[in-house]
Amino acid sequence: MSSIFTKIIEGEIPCHKVAENEYCLAFMDINPVAEGHVLVVPKIEVDYFFDLSDETLARLMQFAKPIAKAIEAEVPCQRIGVTVLGLEVPHAHVHLVPLDERGLISFRKKFKTDHEQLAALAAKIAARLE
Repeated sequence: MSSIFTKIIEGEIPCHKVAENEYCLAFMDINPVAEGHVLVVPKIEVDYFFDLSDETLARLMQFAKPIAKAIEAEVPCQRIGVTVLGLEVPHAHVHLVPLDERGLISFRKKFKTDHEQLAALAAKIAARLE
């Protein structure tokens, strides 16, 4: 059965897309832990991050780098944190999360937002990539 991320990639489930290329997709997390929280996923469905091929892993991180810079330019923060968590979705992915001066992320506390705010921020971040 396809993961929720594969369904997003295939257009079966909508998302607030930030960027896309032949190999990867970046979109706003709908349960963000901070304003500007973006998920970056490879289009190939592999459950465990460290089971990605070296080529796919390199493409994923190269794709994520300019997105992180765009988020940092759009959202007030000290820097962008990168984290790989593991079990909630069986599809390898990275979280790009704006960090405050403490450099802390709590994945238990969610940032309150709505789809209109996510769509607007996705558009702003995407525009910085152009």
